[in-house]
Amino acid sequence: MNLEKESYEFDSIVNDITNHPKFYELKHELHHGISRYEHSLRVARMTYHVTKSMNLDYERATRAALLHDFFFDEEMKEMNHKEMFRNHPKYALLNAKECFDIDEKQKDMIETHMFPVCDRFPKYKESYIMSCCDKLVAAHEMYRYKAALVMGIWIIFLFNMITIQK
Repeated sequence: MNLEKESYEFDSIVNDITNHPKFYELKHELHHGISRYEHSLRVARMTYHVTKSMNLDYERATRAALLHDFFFDEEMKEMNHKEMFRNHPKYALLNAKECFDIDEKQKDMIETHMFPVCDRFPKYKESYIMSCCDKLVAAHEMYRYKAALVMGIWIIFLFNMITIQK
């Protein structure tokens, strides 16, 4: 299948989600140095390619991957970082169910995407794959975007310290 056809197929699978007003708000939520919207799209694209190449349920997997971090910082403002890390899949699932039809496989994928941090094992191959895709994408984003941000802050700090010393 050529790239243009795959891109069209991917878009047709996720269009209703990416165009949903509440999901679109994720463009304003910072996540790994980019928006949570962009992070979710990256995880969905990788999940789409891997599950499709393995002849698995790539359509439902792609949709669940897009919704795996469908939560807002405001919903978790009372939690510390560790609690947020463990509980955000529950909030993502609640938002996904509120806005879209979510079946049992998609529910499992969203709830267990933080495996092995979450409370239970994933039930489906697609759940394991999406969890791995999320971790790979997050590692890339943390290295590519957040590390650069932290380095920039340290450079500014050091520059300020040198300037103050003079």
